[in-house]
Amino acid sequence: MESIFHERQEGSLCAQHCLNNLLQGEYFSPVELSSIAQQLDEEERMRMAEGGVSSEEYRTFLQQPSVNMDDSGFFSIQVISNALKVWGLELILFNSPEYQRLGIDPINEKSFICNYKEHWFTVRKLGKQWFNLNSLLMGPELISDTYLALFLAQLQQEGYSIFVVKGDLPDCEADQLLQMIRVQQMQRPKLIGEEAAQSRDQRLPRSDADQAIEVNHPFDGTAMLDEDEENFQRALALSRQEIDMEDEEADLRRAIQLSMQGSRRSELSGSLPQNVPQSSHSSQTDSLSSEELRRRRQAYFEKQQQQLQQQDQTPNLQDKATLSSSTPEPGSGGDMSEEDMLQAAMNMSLESVRNHLNSEEEK
Repeated sequence: MESIFHERQEGSLCAQHCLNNLLQGEYFSPVELSSIAQQLDEEERMRMAEGGVSSEEYRTFLQQPSVNMDDSGFFSIQVISNALKVWGLELILFNSPEYQRLGIDPINEKSFICNYKEHWFTVRKLGKQWFNLNSLLMGPELISDTYLALFLAQLQQEGYSIFVVKGDLPDCEADQLLQMIRVQQMQRPKLIGEEAAQSRDQRLPRSDADQAIEVNHPFDGTAMLDEDEENFQRALALSRQEIDMEDEEADLRRAIQLSMQGSRRSELSGSLPQNVPQSSHSSQTDSLSSEELRRRRQAYFEKQQQQLQQQDQTPNLQDKATLSSSTPEPGSGGDMSEEDMLQAAMNMSLESVRNHLNSEEEK
């Protein structure tokens, strides 16, 4: 069907497309149709002037816009009819009583012009087959002989006015070619707007296909996403480790603090007389200043260190090196800091566990 001339819709120039698709060539332009419309307006003005140029009807007519064309490109049936008269063609209303009395089968006609509101299109026989040459379609639509009458009846039901084109149409290549062969159409042509909408919808699947190709491509930006994900997982694992370390450190600090508090109570209870009531012991402990507690705690650590050194006269060299390097000597002078005392308490706890294990092994 490539040989069939078919103009697609541009603006509101459907009357031009209708005529050119009917005649199968670029026979009319908007300028030529405008000239015909102006000629019709002038003829109507002259008829109105016959009643008097000073009459109210004439002045009202001059103020009204043209009924034969407008700025959008629309042309009236009078313009189309006058344009066809140049080719010796005449339009007859399909459902008029005069035509219906003739009883002509639609398939025996040559062409029809259909109009609904401001849209015009042609239905024409080329060769031995009928085609819908609507400019709103992407291409010609094949209509079978059996479907033609139903198609015209459907248009009438939808409000279309149908005109039969009487006369000999100019020769065209498509008509000559289709006299010898018959064509088949596997798929109905889409509307122009429908084609554009489908084209927009098809962009997304193509984009998805491209993305699928890129995902499988070894040298693309997807590796950056994988690396970011790996870095994120690594950072998450490190943060969890830090949280666990903080929890363990907090538990260790609480254990050391409780141990120090228990040792302090033992030291205080040992230094007080046995007949002192418990309430008096608590009040004296609460009344001690922080400086006094710190000094007693330091003295307790020094005492414990001396005891450990006396008990472990023959420890292995590794344990002694560890103890001597991590625990300050009692005579090093000055007050111990909180960190030093915490470290000493940890060393003492470890040493106590080690001594307990050694005693268990000896047993």
